[in-house]
Amino acid sequence: MSTGVLITLAILAVTAVAIVALVLAPPVLQSSGSGLRRRFGPEYDRAVEQRDGDTKAAHKELSERVRRYGTLSMRPLPEDERVQYVAQWAGVQEQFVDSPAAAVAEADRLLGRLVRDRGFPADAYDEQVDALSVHHAEHLGGYRRLHAVASRTGDGKADTEEMREALVGARDLFEALIIAHPKEGHERLRTRRARRMQRRRDGGGTAVPGPREKDEPKSGRRFHLPWTGPTRSA
Repeated sequence: MSTGVLITLAILAVTAVAIVALVLAPPVLQSSGSGLRRRFGPEYDRAVEQRDGDTKAAHKELSERVRRYGTLSMRPLPEDERVQYVAQWAGVQEQFVDSPAAAVAEADRLLGRLVRDRGFPADAYDEQVDALSVHHAEHLGGYRRLHAVASRTGDGKADTEEMREALVGARDLFEALIIAHPKEGHERLRTRRARRMQRRRDGGGTAVPGPREKDEPKSGRRFHLPWTGPTRSA
């Protein structure tokens, strides 16, 4: 076999190995900065800002988060615990009217327990936030703000309006963690689409109760958490 043929075969072998490595690599390693930006949203901008605009360092940090927490599965939340959490959050909102600082501190503790019960790290706040950023980046800002404001309430450094905004902002993450596992949501969506298509094939145009109102599991329904109303000064 000639030298030229051997060189060609070697090049082909190296190319094949590179292609296999690329295919088997974690998705985050294949993604560009724009892919990380889409996944992390505001958290991406925060990571870049914390590193003085060094996007390469930010990409490395965010990629490491995905590697560590991307396969984390949320622990199912039993229905009785779900209802209890909703009642406790409503109680915090009512408490805010008379004692804003105590309510914000309790909301921070309550949300931390919920994060832990859904299967996220519980020992260190920073680790907890890193894990949440991979799965709930769009809601993480509210939790950060609540935690920061709660840490200042004891010193009287947070005014009532700031505490109210922190509590309202953190509610998005609370609701996101309260609802059913995303896989359950996807399954219900497929079920609704299949029923709509079946009605169209049957020629029926009359609206009928969908699975959300009729036979959807209670654990999949979105809890309505209204704000308590006007607040008093601290």
